[in-house]
Amino acid sequence: MLDHVSLAITDREKSKTFYSATLETLGLRKVMDFGEAFAYGPSEEQPFFWLTETPKAGDPAGVHWAFRATDRAAVDKFHAAAVASGGADDGAPGLRDYHENYYAAFVLDPDGNRIEAVCHDPA
Repeated sequence: MLDHVSLAITDREKSKTFYSATLETLGLRKVMDFGEAFAYGPSEEQPFFWLTETPKAGDPAGVHWAFRATDRAAVDKFHAAAVASGGADDGAPGLRDYHENYYAAFVLDPDGNRIEAVCHDPA
């Protein structure tokens, strides 16, 4: 059910060195790089472990869990339910520019942890 996860880091180069060497032993490699964030996975189509540079590691905003939704309607329902039950909007449902069909919504839980629902299918 998980699509990808992200952790906060404070030193991009040290983290790249560490995770590249460590995850290579499991068959994973750095497959994407977007400025302050970069991702590991078996291929560019499967970047599931993200690291994002932030001023302070351990900040809940740096932790990110993305759940895979079955369709775009499920993403919409996820966002509505989360906001109605005490979460805070952190990105309304919609297409993102990560790839052509990346449809997602972001919310903060009551403790400030960032969670996402994402659908990679068209329509």
